[in-house]
Amino acid sequence: MCGLYASIGFAPDPSRIERVAHRGPDGQGWRVFDSAAGPISLGHRRLSIIDLEERAAQPMASEDGRYWLVYNGEIYNFLELKAELQAKGVGFRTASDSEVILAGYAQWGPALLDRLMGMFAFVIWDAREQTLFAARDRFGIKPLYFVANSCGLAFASEIKQLHGLAGVSTRINTARAYDFLSAGYTDHTSETLFLDVRQLRGGECLTLDLTRWTPGHDAPVHRWYDIPRSRGEKMSEPAAAARFRELFIDSVRLHLRSDVRVGSCLSGGLDSSAIVSVMDRLLKDGGSGDPIHTVSACYRAKEVDEKPFMEAVVAHTRATPHYIYPDPETAFAAAEKITWHQDEPYGSTSIYSQWCVFEEAKRQSVKVMLDGQGADEQLAGYHGGFWYQQQALLRAGAWPQLLRLMLERRRWHGLGLIHQLTESLGPHAPAWLKAWTKPVLASPQAGDGWLSSDLMASAAGGGGALAGVLERDGLPALSGIGELCLAFMKGVSLPFLLRYEDRNSMAHSVEARVPFLDHRLVEFNLQLWDQHKIVGGDTKRVLRAAMAGILPEAVRQRRDKLGFSTPEQRWFRGPLRPLVEQGVRETLARYPDLLNRSQVEAYMKAALDGDRPVDFTLWKIINFGMWGRMFNASL
Repeated sequence: MCGLYASIGFAPDPSRIERVAHRGPDGQGWRVFDSAAGPISLGHRRLSIIDLEERAAQPMASEDGRYWLVYNGEIYNFLELKAELQAKGVGFRTASDSEVILAGYAQWGPALLDRLMGMFAFVIWDAREQTLFAARDRFGIKPLYFVANSCGLAFASEIKQLHGLAGVSTRINTARAYDFLSAGYTDHTSETLFLDVRQLRGGECLTLDLTRWTPGHDAPVHRWYDIPRSRGEKMSEPAAAARFRELFIDSVRLHLRSDVRVGSCLSGGLDSSAIVSVMDRLLKDGGSGDPIHTVSACYRAKEVDEKPFMEAVVAHTRATPHYIYPDPETAFAAAEKITWHQDEPYGSTSIYSQWCVFEEAKRQSVKVMLDGQGADEQLAGYHGGFWYQQQALLRAGAWPQLLRLMLERRRWHGLGLIHQLTESLGPHAPAWLKAWTKPVLASPQAGDGWLSSDLMASAAGGGGALAGVLERDGLPALSGIGELCLAFMKGVSLPFLLRYEDRNSMAHSVEARVPFLDHRLVEFNLQLWDQHKIVGGDTKRVLRAAMAGILPEAVRQRRDKLGFSTPEQRWFRGPLRPLVEQGVRETLARYPDLLNRSQVEAYMKAALDGDRPVDFTLWKIINFGMWGRMFNASL
């Protein structure tokens, strides 16, 4: 896990790589080459995880000096690829996965990408053929941003490395600002919130022949991987659970490959608990006596307290736990620092919990942390998925299954049957039913028009942020669980969650690994479509079934969902209220044409006075202004 920089045409500037020293405190490298399109700069900051010796430093050259690599990530099957290359007579000078990428590219060219299992963003310069190749992993776990203008083209691990290059402004992309403020979406397109900065999306690559290409011309982006978009074969629940278990255990096994200490985040939920439990089993089977270091964020507020579940996992394994207790005052105080590392606004104070977890991991000298990102997206783990399942069951006339779902939601989640029925029928609900349930149905409230400015109306486009995600990626309408999972994976939530994960971990020079995003497991889960995901009141049914005998039952059978949450409502109405009010008004003052001021103030008052719930809206407004001030972002 590292930081990289590469440019064509722009003046060589080593400070570009120094801006991300936090991504790689263990070493640095810088090389400049000549080309027909101008100077080629390659920069690298190293976080040593595999082969800690200086011989594995970057930029790394192939043995003949033809290829040069800067790379960020981990290739988990590098040992298998290395053995395959050695069988072809290829020699190696290091024990690193970086050299395997170089040798593999020399052997197979861009077709190497299909053989890689892992997370990666890299740039390869072919000095003989004068070509530059850049690629990002299948799901965009590792970042790769770029700018392209008449002055040159540059790639970087973080947006801040590109600011200040000739022709690059910090103007705001208002369409992406609308998506963030309305729905919390970022990273769902090749565009960023900065108008002049783009990114390679997950599964994309780019090749430039510098004997033909010059700055100012198009930089053609190619999709080398896309996730499955269709239903697979029907499977029984036992068969699906057995296959899931096999794939998941093998993924965790590969993610344990490291020359430094490996630990795990532990929220007490299904996903992180499954990772810790499988880690423990694999290490026991391998004869390792080392404990697993887990880090957990805890709160004394009962509504977000998951410590009993964390303790159940710790008691079930050989884990050495580390518990931290984030506090509200520090959450606001740390916001500027987190925003600087994130490069773009973030949608909830729950990101602060994750920040604190990686901060503690660094204190405990845990350099690699496994985490559960991606499971909810593949397996419809968010409770909003119940609505889509209800719709599918209604359309199919599957009344026994629908009744079971509603009864179990009432028992496990406290949702009344009348409320669920009205929710399912929506506008088709009869008037008498709407009247009966009026107190629990959504209705216009003070401040609901806070996005109704002329600027936001012009940026919204047709159909809103979600419709934009579906249209841009050619995704089907959300008619059930299968379509919902596709949307989550492609743009609705996974891309921005991966950015949060990457920046929060790398801010503390910690490598975050995500075993649920092994592409073999992802493809299997997506092709399950709507099978074995939401069954009755259960989410992630196939995961629960697969972990029988591995997870403690108290965790395997839990039905609530929190993750690394914060007690935001209590904080905002209590100790943080003055700071919330100040933050919202600072955003309104900085961008007076962005939002409807009177509606924003009405929304804030209603939420803080308890007349409506505190959701993510206030924090999005506050953090947007904070981000704009820190990066001097202008409309």
